Amino acid sequence: MNPKIKSFKQELNRVFDDNLHTKQWHNIVDYVIIGFIVLSTIEVFLTTFDSVTAKYEPVLKVVDWITQIFFTIEVTLRIWNADMLDPKYKGFRGRVRYCFSFYGLIDFLSTYPFYLGFFMPVPTMVFKGLRVARLLRVFRYMHSFKLLTSAIRSKKNELLVSMQFLVIVSLILSFILFFVEHEAQPEAYSNGWYSLIWPFIQYVQDPGGYGVYPPITPVGQVIAFIVGLLGIAMFAVPAGLIGSGFTEVMEEEQNEKKIQDNISRIVHSFKFEKEQQYTNFFHVPPYKSLNSILTRKFIPENDIIEAIENSDCLHLYNLADSFNKQDDPADKIVVVNYFKNRPYGCCIDRNSKVTIICTSGPSEPVSSWYAYHIAKIGGFNFVSKEIEVDPDNPVTYYNIAKKDSCPNMQLFLDDIDSLSRGDDSWAIVMVASVGPMSRPHQLHFCYSSTKHDTAYDDPHIRIRNTELFEQLYKDMSREMEEKLEYHCDKNEYYALNPKTNIVHFIKQPNAFALRFESKVNILDSKKLYSAKTIADVINRNIESSVEKPVPPEMLTRPAGGHDFGMGDYVN
Repeated sequence: MNPKIKSFKQELNRVFDDNLHTKQWHNIVDYVIIGFIVLSTIEVFLTTFDSVTAKYEPVLKVVDWITQIFFTIEVTLRIWNADMLDPKYKGFRGRVRYCFSFYGLIDFLSTYPFYLGFFMPVPTMVFKGLRVARLLRVFRYMHSFKLLTSAIRSKKNELLVSMQFLVIVSLILSFILFFVEHEAQPEAYSNGWYSLIWPFIQYVQDPGGYGVYPPITPVGQVIAFIVGLLGIAMFAVPAGLIGSGFTEVMEEEQNEKKIQDNISRIVHSFKFEKEQQYTNFFHVPPYKSLNSILTRKFIPENDIIEAIENSDCLHLYNLADSFNKQDDPADKIVVVNYFKNRPYGCCIDRNSKVTIICTSGPSEPVSSWYAYHIAKIGGFNFVSKEIEVDPDNPVTYYNIAKKDSCPNMQLFLDDIDSLSRGDDSWAIVMVASVGPMSRPHQLHFCYSSTKHDTAYDDPHIRIRNTELFEQLYKDMSREMEEKLEYHCDKNEYYALNPKTNIVHFIKQPNAFALRFESKVNILDSKKLYSAKTIADVINRNIESSVEKPVPPEMLTRPAGGHDFGMGDYVN
């Protein structure tokens, strides 16, 4: 899809969001639509007065035409943009499916039949009646109607069971009624049809006068009494169920509002901090401890966990999982804030030849934070998995057994490939390494399918420009050792499985993995400085010709309270 068309459709999607309680300027359009619905209805109402029509017919016709043209444009745009509302409405068949949805059908029937009058004689009252149906479109904007439909939907199984019970019992009673009344009233109950419809006629108070022969036998009168009770139950039971559903939906809505408020308060814990010793950069904190949020925000622990479970910007993580068990790490539960703009997590295109890839955001959220800052400071593209579709069956994107094992995995790979900038593009997969603290190396360059292999003759290597890679490795080794006393290695502890590792699924011409120990991204207070050092080395070797200024929000604290969490930080 053309980027300009896609952008326009996204804007239309926001315009047609049907939410009157947001602060977007798009709400003006919502109120204009409601205004035209009211205007159209008033016009139809006034045409029912002959005296008004005789005097103001030209004005009413102008109003009719203006509203018709307006709704034709609006409904056409809604149908064209339906695929942005839901992927199932893509293509011609998808648009047809949208036209048969509740609101889609109202839109279609209240708009397009008007033009049939140009080709065939259609009674005017038919058009007028269809236009009045536009009033149903107001339900789009009525929160109470949405609550009611949600209540009915939540109790649909119970309503169906009660209706099935009513029908089955009524059928049984109708057959008994025939057998006991046939002899007493053979003309009225000559066959089973009358007895079959008689109970159902009583339920709706016999509007057509069909139930003129009431039962006269004792058993028939007992059946009539039971039918009367069932008639009461037919309305009382559904009303009770819907009332119960309405209460539950309102409680769920209040709970959802509380959850969203707690999410916002937790995100506000991530106020930008300034690293004053090495970089003087403002940044989002890598994590906040659970106890810190509990004691400073006064949010109960269960509410914090519930908020994180329902958010698309927060991870809960035990820092002990980032350390080797032989170091006997202590448990420390922390909250990590991330940014989501794709179904799998985050994708940022900075038009760079370098793409930083994080495959393990849900299981290594602090690693995701570290990789993001390398990309942000260096001006590199960034792609990160942050969403686990099934937490009970987590899927790693670092080692891919089957591409269809997760619905978002192929999109993840496609987005990485779309960021390729030609034959000199580089994809760097960054992932944590859980080695013992005694390990002498902190940064591990992985590109070979065999451990301890530092040559470049492995046929599975995904690096086209090995000379530049060797230069990058040596430069990184020197810088990290001189500035941070970190040591680098090549394939010393890890190798890349050529059948499953993500490096071999990436189509960019140069790809390798860079693994880092927890000392680098968690323990060391110089983590932001090390991220800057890595970014500088990559830029110096791969994109030295491109000027990469530090993002302004890292140099000066943003004004207006926009200095909380990744939402105010990502560009």
